[in-house]
Amino acid sequence: MRRHRKVKIVATLGPASSDEAMIRKLFEAGADVFRLNMSHGSHDDHRARHATIRKIEAETGRPIAILADLQGPKLRVGQFEKGPVDLANGQHFRFDLNDAKGDANRVQLPHPEIFAALQKGSELLVNDGKIRLRVEEHGKDFADCIVTAGGEISDRKGVNVPDVVLPLAALSQKDKADLEFACAMGVDWLALSFVQRAEDVEEAKKLARGRAAVLSKIEKPAAVRAFDSILAVSDGVMVARGDLGVELPMHAVPPIQKRLVRACRAAAKPVIVATQMLESMIENPIPTRAEVSDVATAIYEGTDAVMLSAESAAGDFPVEAVTTMDSVARSVESDPNYREMIEATRSAKRHSVADGIVTAAREIAETTDIAAICAFTQSGTTVSLVARERPRVPILAMTPVETVLRRLCLTWGTHCVMTPRLNRFKEAVVQSAQAARDAGFADETQQIVVMAGVPFNVPGTTNILRIAPCDERLIYSTDPE
Repeated sequence: MRRHRKVKIVATLGPASSDEAMIRKLFEAGADVFRLNMSHGSHDDHRARHATIRKIEAETGRPIAILADLQGPKLRVGQFEKGPVDLANGQHFRFDLNDAKGDANRVQLPHPEIFAALQKGSELLVNDGKIRLRVEEHGKDFADCIVTAGGEISDRKGVNVPDVVLPLAALSQKDKADLEFACAMGVDWLALSFVQRAEDVEEAKKLARGRAAVLSKIEKPAAVRAFDSILAVSDGVMVARGDLGVELPMHAVPPIQKRLVRACRAAAKPVIVATQMLESMIENPIPTRAEVSDVATAIYEGTDAVMLSAESAAGDFPVEAVTTMDSVARSVESDPNYREMIEATRSAKRHSVADGIVTAAREIAETTDIAAICAFTQSGTTVSLVARERPRVPILAMTPVETVLRRLCLTWGTHCVMTPRLNRFKEAVVQSAQAARDAGFADETQQIVVMAGVPFNVPGTTNILRIAPCDERLIYSTDPE
């Protein structure tokens, strides 16, 4: 099974997509990565979904990546004694640590770390930013505020503090337990919520101990400001536009998305654009034109993957949502303007032998009759560098390491192939030719580019590029060694 597009699709599993038949349909419709949202469902639920994905993977013979999305700290107000309260513009309202139930003048905010970080003029956002308050006075256990955008506030509504860095770790106790569970189960990627600084990512990577790659969710203004240092220590990035759109002005999110996608491409690290991409398809079988344009824009920017959340997890039309994303991707990638935009935003920075080889592979593939680029990798780095080039031809990611194989399913343009451990470059050429033919990327009359490192089975040794025929008889006759 091969995809006829380069961008990858991430589909979240949930109540609407938990049984084997539905997960299989989502995979066949085009899902490359399945997301397990640790904010919802029990460990038993996630374990069952994980097992189902691995069963489908074994039966289809195609690797599938699994991403566990950690919840992160949740900041919420307390409860109200007499039910919801309407806050009017201009009125005074207090948040404090008092555990007494709230009223029209105050409510508990059981997070002393928020009060410790507040400054006069800081904003507090409640209920996804629908209610906004400005801090006038504050202490270690209270904040007196003026309501700048009123509305109904009720029990346990979420709170955002956009303009300060909170002294909170990205990993709560629940997150640490979920991380260990997910790694022991064998997920391929961990998505880390509430990232504010590079140290948050480093803590998660230390706990993961290499068992899963760590992807940073950029959903807070502090993460945008510290993005370069966060990217440097992350294995991948998710542009989580929902929370970004709450804590930042809506008009600021599109340029931030473009900047983050381009930075990830330059760093050869996969990036997912996420949140509300086909939101109307939760209840409708077709999306709005604006949603289609949103998905298309992310693909034109060169994102590695686009993601479905509630559309596939809890919506009425999960298969149709995946099919829609697949159709939009194929349409965009067949547009001549797509290639112009991708090539205009290609990074020119080159620092290593591997950089030079992958650049040469892309240029050869684009100026001669090459059917595919076959890249052998131990760690995934070589394939990521090839994908950074966004070549016109397919990328066959060849590796004997199963964990690397699955992680690369998130990377743009990759068709992942498990290989035996090899000892000679000639074996790599033969394996590449067979894989290209078997997947339908080439026939015996065509040529491929083969990249590998000698000695084999050693990460970071990419040092050979060869143009090879797909006819094994020609391989043996021209390369007796």
